[in-house]
Amino acid sequence: MSGFSIVPLVLQHIDGVLEVDKLSFSLPWSRDSFEAEVSRNDFARYVVAVSDGKVVGYGGVWIIAGEGQITNIAVHPDFRGMGAACKMLEALIDICVKESVNDMTLEVRVSNTPAINLYRKYGFVEEGIRKQFYEDNKEDALIMWKHDMQPRS
Repeated sequence: MSGFSIVPLVLQHIDGVLEVDKLSFSLPWSRDSFEAEVSRNDFARYVVAVSDGKVVGYGGVWIIAGEGQITNIAVHPDFRGMGAACKMLEALIDICVKESVNDMTLEVRVSNTPAINLYRKYGFVEEGIRKQFYEDNKEDALIMWKHDMQPRS
């Protein structure tokens, strides 16, 4: 691997995103859902991590009324632990700051310690629980927020 670049998600990336999504989540999104996010959702901003022409990760945020809601961040299992999630989260934070977002939020499975630690590293704090949030196993979701957004130095 020659490293990876973070670029905006375009329709040509959808096949790679679908592969990462299927390998990362028990309830993956459909092709139609991703295509709608890219082509028809004015609130959506998505990035992909690309290595040697292959999509190895993706992340998204919806920007609504001055708040950023992270929809998902996922990395192909073969590329985890190499910094792609950090770079994608940094890109999403930068997008939000450029668009004058003051606060970002997300839900994450309470059992997903690697993701929780990633979000904490970037200043997200736990502010609540959504009971039985996930349909597949009724797992609770931790609600995390990042307030008073500032440009990264």
